[in-house]
Amino acid sequence: MASGFFALLDDIGALMDDVVVMSKVTTKKTAGILGDDLAVNAEKASGFMSSRELPVLWAITKGSFVNKLIILPVAFLLSAFLPPAIKIILVLGGVYLAFEGAEKIYEVFVPHAHPSDEKKVSASLPKEAVIDIEKKKVKSAIVTDFILSVEIVIIALGTVVEEDLLFQILVVSIVAIIATVGVYGIVALLVRMDDFGLWLVNKNQDKKGFLYTLGNLLVKALPWVIKSLSIIGTIALLLVSGGIFIHNIDFLHHILESWPSLLRDFIVGLGVGLATLLIYKGVMFVIKSLKK
Repeated sequence: MASGFFALLDDIGALMDDVVVMSKVTTKKTAGILGDDLAVNAEKASGFMSSRELPVLWAITKGSFVNKLIILPVAFLLSAFLPPAIKIILVLGGVYLAFEGAEKIYEVFVPHAHPSDEKKVSASLPKEAVIDIEKKKVKSAIVTDFILSVEIVIIALGTVVEEDLLFQILVVSIVAIIATVGVYGIVALLVRMDDFGLWLVNKNQDKKGFLYTLGNLLVKALPWVIKSLSIIGTIALLLVSGGIFIHNIDFLHHILESWPSLLRDFIVGLGVGLATLLIYKGVMFVIKSLKK
């Protein structure tokens, strides 16, 4: 009986070792979306009064956990009873990622105004107005998180779709937790980076020395950090989407097998993204023409 108990512990240990290894692999595969998620949420969580940044970010984080609680059971049910749906959703998610990456590149070369009715938060606004603005931004951030969370979960599930259901649940749940805690933890550090820098500046009244220089650097660096994350996230979106198409569409996998993987994934992702963007622009043009 004792030997059976220790054998069970050994099996559990071996399972957890495999789960840890696959969680690392899966997290790497979702890194592109995590980078984009980080950039998007850093932008959405900024722009508030300093005292409200962390409460707003906490509200978004709670919404993100609720999103995962909705998405994970649905994904596991599909994996258990309709496995082909995972591959279909994965490819469709790849199309969306490619479209999003191509659209960001398009907006760099063809900039245009984005209509928005959002007001900037300032101390001069009434408390009710500030709360209303915060609620709208939190809701928008949670909706965006839901879309990105679906992509993260499906890509993670696609990595272990051939494994047992218990293994899938453990790996994908770990990745989902890492995605939420990791992304929003880093966002919290980013949105407070300039405040910490300002604190260092004010602490050094003589306006010289290492801490004063560091403080100034942190204050000035935040916009550039967020912009850099956005650029890296865009490239990562195209690489991730291209990798999805290459590994799930046999025709592309065999035709481009000899190409360097990074170049291949980027070109395929960009090509699909531009084609999807062109179709989208065409459809929107037709809809606008019919409304006139």
